Amino acid sequence: MDKEENQQEEEAAAEESQEISTTHHLLVPAGLTQDEFDSLKPMVTEFHSYQVNSGQCASLLAQRIQAPLQPVWSTVRRFDKPQTYKHFIKSCGVREDFRMTVGDTRDVNVISGLPAATSSERLDILDDDQHVTGFSIIGGEHRLKNYRSVTTAHEFDRDGRIWTVVLESYIVDVPEGNTEEDTRLFADTVVRLNLQKLASVTEAVSRDQHGSSPFSS
Repeated sequence: MDKEENQQEEEAAAEESQEISTTHHLLVPAGLTQDEFDSLKPMVTEFHSYQVNSGQCASLLAQRIQAPLQPVWSTVRRFDKPQTYKHFIKSCGVREDFRMTVGDTRDVNVISGLPAATSSERLDILDDDQHVTGFSIIGGEHRLKNYRSVTTAHEFDRDGRIWTVVLESYIVDVPEGNTEEDTRLFADTVVRLNLQKLASVTEAVSRDQHGSSPFSS
């Protein structure tokens, strides 16, 4: 291989390794008002921003929930029970010494019909003060390689109304043979369905606890 070919390969490798910062803090996710998003920008910048390499994609989704923070966060934080609100999980197992601390892992079985069977996942962050949790996929039979996700919950209390906004973001490798758009569409669909179920589950809990509630619009 001559010098010119070497240089071309090095330049191509450099281009592939270039990272692009996400612009999640600039774009209002579907379902939120500008006012809501403006108050959430600091959290988006801190927890939902990624450096995306070539061959990766990232996204940020939001869900407004007509319930206070407590039932929402108590559901989201349960790393050992994702099936409570995640549509496509059949079962989840954890080790006997599981303590819900960073570094703990879970083994998830996925329902049939998806391009996945199992997923091994690690708890990356669990902050009960700021209501932040996140995990990485570290193994299993699936196509979501190097998937990392962060979820945050935020309570709003305005004009006598209380509600919660949940933000969920992720970064993932684009599988060989797929486009960035295909990968984002698939992952966004799964996350969006999970967030919608989270809303229905926690709104029902809130109604049971409070009856006809001031949390609804």
